[in-house]
Amino acid sequence: MRRSKLDKIDRKILRDMQGDGRITNVELSKNVGISAPPCLRRVRALEESGYIKGYHAKIDPSALGYSVVVFAMVKLTSQAEKDLLAFEKRIAELEMVRECHMLAGETDFILKVVARDWDSYQEFLTYQLTTAPNVTSVKSSLAIRSAKDIPGVPIDEI
Repeated sequence: MRRSKLDKIDRKILRDMQGDGRITNVELSKNVGISAPPCLRRVRALEESGYIKGYHAKIDPSALGYSVVVFAMVKLTSQAEKDLLAFEKRIAELEMVRECHMLAGETDFILKVVARDWDSYQEFLTYQLTTAPNVTSVKSSLAIRSAKDIPGVPIDEI
């Protein structure tokens, strides 16, 4: 259940926490200009309201041996809701798929896939992705480099 309107302090909290999920409550309260106890209450309320969905560490993929990022454009034979859901269920089981977005237009889904190397991606494509329910075609685009990778959304202060 979301609160109807975020005030300036809530937005500052969200902006600061989105930039550093490990920020201490004391540091956060100083940044937003309120004392620590009400700041913590606001953070908890933002969590309970669903504005803050969780916390995670940003891992360097290459440090763990994942040097290949591929964007796979998937076309399905049917866009009936049951077929879309079956495809999404299968994709949720595939660890190499890090993001899955349904699109409007010629392509039905775009997937962000990480792989250790090109051969492991080809194996994934052949034995897991193209065998998923309702898949008619997959076009793969190899990412050469990433110029921008910012999680979250822009948060205006009002």
